[in-house]
Amino acid sequence: MSSAFRTNKTYQKIFIAFILCSLAVPNVMGMQKLRDISKINGVRSNPLVGYGLVVGLDGTGEQTVYTVQAFRTMLSRFGITLPPGLTPTLKNIAAVAIHAEMPPFVKRGQSIDVTVSSLGDAQSLRGGALLMTPLQGIDGKVYAIAQGNLLVGGFGAEGADGSKISVNIQTAGRIPNGAIIEREIGYSFGDTDHLTLNINNPDFTTAKRIADAINNLLGPDVARPLDPASVRVNAPRDVSQRVNFISVLENLEIDSISAQAKIVVNSRTGTIVIGKDVRVSPAAVTHGNLIVTIDENPDVVQPNPLANGQAVVNQATDIDVTQENRRMFLMQPGTSLEEIVSAVNAVGAAPGDLMAILEALKQAGALHGELVVI
Repeated sequence: MSSAFRTNKTYQKIFIAFILCSLAVPNVMGMQKLRDISKINGVRSNPLVGYGLVVGLDGTGEQTVYTVQAFRTMLSRFGITLPPGLTPTLKNIAAVAIHAEMPPFVKRGQSIDVTVSSLGDAQSLRGGALLMTPLQGIDGKVYAIAQGNLLVGGFGAEGADGSKISVNIQTAGRIPNGAIIEREIGYSFGDTDHLTLNINNPDFTTAKRIADAINNLLGPDVARPLDPASVRVNAPRDVSQRVNFISVLENLEIDSISAQAKIVVNSRTGTIVIGKDVRVSPAAVTHGNLIVTIDENPDVVQPNPLANGQAVVNQATDIDVTQENRRMFLMQPGTSLEEIVSAVNAVGAAPGDLMAILEALKQAGALHGELVVI
């Protein structure tokens, strides 16, 4: 650990120096705070999941085997035993799955939001209430207890003839602050002399700039990049000092890093996203569509009234071939995103045509950027 963190007095001087530097340096466009581009290793949320019953539905429940079984189990906990051969009719109950995210450092007694989703064929969860349900982590331990009234955004209506209409989803809802934390998750927050920053978008340049910015503020050799995705930073072991230290780090502004030159194409929807750093080498592009139109015009021929003939239908087919007049356009050296879009729009290319043009440019070696098809 660096000697700069061994005494409270020295650390206070560093903190004051950071505040003065923050006041003196204006917020430059394109700078990003360290907390927006990285996360502290080990500080993460944890998913929770549970199985329970929603009651109080207005006849929109379900009659599945596992719903009946869960209903029997719930009654048995209250000392009520149903006859073995009796199958209750459940129209106001639905079996549901509950899931939530447990944020880091959340304490016992605090509340988190939960999402409730139907597991069976319930028509709607509107108006229902979730009964007390334990939420478990991946280790099988119970970390929270969920219960409360559901908020369902969808609605529906049905007529006597079977016609119906629905808006949004009626079989899922949320309970704000619907779960109370019963068990805390321990974090090794101050067990070592260092902490590791994990970069959201791994990049060699980003890792170097983060380390340089921290060293310029706190002194040499305080931070060093381990790889493109992480930077190790020496930190005080005292918990209160470490909280202040992380507060300084997360507000440190880093020069923004340009994203990798990419073109992302969604082959299913036709959506195309072109990064601003994509460039094109000199290339001439022409793109036109051959349109073939086939028009069937049946012609009915009537026989002579004095003859014993029958009406005859003659098929008259008109075939028209049209070649759209699409002019060739020239990609100049270093053509930018705006110029690419303008050139493509000038020839009236649709998203499908643009995909073909970009693919052809890539094959010709004129497109400088990664072409990603999803």
